[in-house]
Amino acid sequence: MAPGSVVVTIEKPNKFSLVEINGSDSTLLLEKQKAVSPKQFTWFLFLKANRVFACLSWLPMAFKTMVSSVKKRVALSDVSEEETKNRRLYRFIKLFLAISILALVLEVVAHLKKWDLSIIRPWEVQGLLQWCYMAWLSFRVDYVAPMVLTMSKFCIVLFLIQSLDRLVLCLGCFWIKFKNLKPRINGDAFDIEDASSFPMVLVQIPMCNEREVFAQSIAAACQLDWPKDRILIQVLDDSDDGNLQLLIKDEVSSWREKGVNIIYRHRLIRTGYKAGNLKSAMGCDYVKDYEFVAIFDADFQPNSDFLKQTVPHFKGDPELGLVQARWSFVNKDENLLTRLQNINLCFHFEVEQQVNGAFLNFFGFNGTAGVWRIKALEDSGGWLERTTVEDMDIAVRAHLNGWKFIFLNDVKVLCELPESYEAYKKQQHRWHSGPMQLFRLCLPAVVRSKISVSKKANLIFLFFLLRKLILPFYSFTLFCIILPLTMFIPEAELPLWVICYVPIFMSLLNILPAPKSFPFLVPYLLFENTMSVTKFNAMISGLFQLGSAYEWVVTKKTGRSSESDLVALAERESKSSNEEKITRRHSESGLQMLNKLKQHEETTPLKKRNKLYRKELALALLLLTAAARSLLSAHGVHFYFLLFQGLTFLVVGLDLIGEQVS
Repeated sequence: MAPGSVVVTIEKPNKFSLVEINGSDSTLLLEKQKAVSPKQFTWFLFLKANRVFACLSWLPMAFKTMVSSVKKRVALSDVSEEETKNRRLYRFIKLFLAISILALVLEVVAHLKKWDLSIIRPWEVQGLLQWCYMAWLSFRVDYVAPMVLTMSKFCIVLFLIQSLDRLVLCLGCFWIKFKNLKPRINGDAFDIEDASSFPMVLVQIPMCNEREVFAQSIAAACQLDWPKDRILIQVLDDSDDGNLQLLIKDEVSSWREKGVNIIYRHRLIRTGYKAGNLKSAMGCDYVKDYEFVAIFDADFQPNSDFLKQTVPHFKGDPELGLVQARWSFVNKDENLLTRLQNINLCFHFEVEQQVNGAFLNFFGFNGTAGVWRIKALEDSGGWLERTTVEDMDIAVRAHLNGWKFIFLNDVKVLCELPESYEAYKKQQHRWHSGPMQLFRLCLPAVVRSKISVSKKANLIFLFFLLRKLILPFYSFTLFCIILPLTMFIPEAELPLWVICYVPIFMSLLNILPAPKSFPFLVPYLLFENTMSVTKFNAMISGLFQLGSAYEWVVTKKTGRSSESDLVALAERESKSSNEEKITRRHSESGLQMLNKLKQHEETTPLKKRNKLYRKELALALLLLTAAARSLLSAHGVHFYFLLFQGLTFLVVGLDLIGEQVS
C-alpha cells in the first residue's frame, strides 16, 4: 500500500470490499464533500432574503405601534405639577435643544453638499449658508471648543474622584466580608424570666394619610416580642382625612383591647411635617420614663424579634446613640422601576451604610427601622423642622456631639418601593434637595465642633460635597449636556473610556450587592443617567433655597404585606374588616360613618393618570439630535450611547416606566 494512501471499507449485505485511494486522489474526495450544488445555494439566498424582508416588514409595524402608543399616552396624560412650577432648567434645555437642531441642519446640509472647507478659500465661498457655516466653524474652534474642553476635563476629574470613592467603599465591603466584621453585643443578654431587666422602649409610627398601610404597620408593631409593661406604641397620625382618622383610631382600639400598650395621637396644628410630628410626640410627659425609641414609617413591618436583635447592642456601650437596620422590599420584582431602585438601595445599605458604620461609626440615619437612645436625641437638640431631611439632620448633630452609630446588615425590615415614576421622582427630589439645605445650615457647626479634623473632612468633603453635590452635578452635566454638545464640537470629543468603560465598571460595582440584577446592568446605567436631571434640579433647589426645596410629599404606597399579595385582595380584606369593626363597635355612629365612606367613594371617582415630564422629553430630543449628528461622523459607541440614552429619556418622559394607570 502506497504511503499517504487512504483505505476505505465499504460494507454490503454479505460482502466486503476494500478500495484504496492514493494520496493524490484524496483531495478530490474532500472537494466533493465541500462542494455545494447551485440549487442549495439558491435556497440559502432565498432563506436569507426572506429573513431580511420579514425584518423590514416588522420595523414599520413596530414604528407605527410605538407612534400610536405615544399619541395615546400624550392624549391621556397630564403634565406633572413639578414641571409647571420649576421652569428654569426646562427653559435652558429647550434653548439648548433649539441650538442643537439648528446646528444639525447645518451639518446635514454640509454633509449632503460635500463641503470640504479645509481647501475652500474665503473668495470661493458660494452662498450665505456656506458663509455662515464657515463662520460657525471658525468661532467653534477659537472660542467654543476650548471652553467645552475645560468643562469636560473638570467633570471628568470629578467623575474619577467619585468613582475612586465608590471603589474604596467596595473594597471596604469586601474586607468586612473577608474578616467577618459584624457588630457584637457587649455583655450578657436580657434575662427572659425577669421582665424588669428589659429596658423601657418607645415605638413610634408616624403616618400621614396612609390609608393603604396603616393597619399592617400597626399590627407588625403590636406583635413585637417585648415585655408588655416595658413597651409603649405611639401611633402618630397627621392625616387630614376625618374618616381615615376614625379608621386608625378603631384599629388602635382593637389592639388595646387585646392587651397591647398602644395610644393614638393626632395633632390639630400640623406643622413641620414628620419632624414636627416626632417632636410633638417626644414632648409628652411619660417619655422621660423610656430609655430607647424605635421609629417605623407607616409601610414598615418589623419582625417580632426586631427589638431583641437591636436593643441589646446598647448594653455596655454608653456612647452608642443609634442602631440602624437594613430595609428589605416586598415589591422589588413588581416592575422594572422597582428592580432598578432595588439595585441602588442594596448598594446603599450593603456598601455605604455598612462600611461607614464599621470604620467611622457614622452614617446618615435612614429615618425609619432604627432605634435611638433618647438621651442622644435630647443631647443633640431633638427633632428640628428646618429641613425636609430631619433624619440626616439629627444624625449629623448627634455625630458632632460624639455619639456612635452601628449598622446591622443582617437585621432586615420589610417595606415598599414606589411603584410609579411620579412617586419615585418626588421621593428623590426630597432626598437630594434636603441634604443641600442641611449643608448650608450645619456647615458652621461642623467647623466649630470638637470632633477630629479627619471626621470634619469626612463630613464636609465626602458625606456632603462628594456624595450629595458632586455626584448629581457631574452626572447631569457630563452625560446630558457636555456629551451631546461634543457631537457638534468634535474638537472637544469625550474619550471612549469616559462614556463606556468606567461607567460600566462602576455600574458593575453597584450591582454586586444585588447579583440577581446583573441582566439589568445596561438599563440601570441608562436610568441612572436619566434620573440625574431630577437629582441635579433638586440639588440646585436645596443649595440656593428655591421654593421646591421645601416641598414634602408623602410617598404613595400600595399596602403590600408580602411578595405574593395582590393590591385588590388587600383592599377587599381591609374594607371588609373595617366595615365589621365599625358596625360592631359604634352601632349607629359606625353605620353613619360607613355610609359616608361609601358616598365619598361614589361621588369622588378615582382620576389617576400617568404624567408627562417635559424636561425628560426635551432631553430625549436633544440626545436623539446629537445621535443623528454622531451618525454623520460615523461614531460607533458615541452614537449607540446617545441613541439608547435618548430613548430612555423618552420612555421616562412619557411615564412608560413603573406603574401604568392611564
